[in-house]
Amino acid sequence: MRLHAADTLGGHGDGWNEETASAYAAAFARIVTSEDHMLFVAEAGGDVIGTFQVSLVPCLTARGATRARLEAVQVRADRRSGGVGAAMVLFAEAWARERGAAFVELTSNVARTDAHRFYARLGYAQSHLGFKKSL
Repeated sequence: MRLHAADTLGGHGDGWNEETASAYAAAFARIVTSEDHMLFVAEAGGDVIGTFQVSLVPCLTARGATRARLEAVQVRADRRSGGVGAAMVLFAEAWARERGAAFVELTSNVARTDAHRFYARLGYAQSHLGFKKSL
């Protein structure tokens, strides 16, 4: 959570503290008990330097294909531009492919222009306009 808490550009106000710990622990428990959701970390020297989540979602469209949704991709600021993010995305793609996913989708905050260039370099195309509503 420290990686996400340090994200000031497109962050969600994340931060591990007494008030939020139980919500994060509950989310983690839901993720780790599902075969369709995985949370991964990248480590170097015992330190977490990156994280991402992949979820498998069956589609009624696309001929019933399974899609992989890549979320919460975060690389520690001092380790960016060193190949960590690309390695994480390639790992996510391989994991999804092994589980029958036909494609990977992701969203990126509109303010993350560096991330948009990063994903484009990895072969991702901007294909949809996203919407979000708080409940």
